[in-house]
Amino acid sequence: MKNEVQHREYVLHLYVTGATPNSLRAISNIKSICDTRLRGRYTLKIIDVYQQPGLAKKEQLVALPLLIKKTPLPERRLVGDLSETSKVLHGLGLQEI
Repeated sequence: MKNEVQHREYVLHLYVTGATPNSLRAISNIKSICDTRLRGRYTLKIIDVYQQPGLAKKEQLVALPLLIKKTPLPERRLVGDLSETSKVLHGLGLQEI
């Protein structure tokens, strides 16, 4: 089972609000986590809701920055600048808190 978890492909969507400090921190933090924990097995899409407001409405976003783990299921939503690495890893199903 552990080997199966290590080979899952992750699809992540990060919703941000322009180049605000929290948005930039969230981008940096999730890229760092992906590069160290998911290297070669993730797709990260960064969406600026100022440039694509329709997507924010479609996803029913209420707080930003927001990371949505689309796959593997179940879908998970993590709000904030993603600086609490252990909570992000837990939310992605990569580590227990």
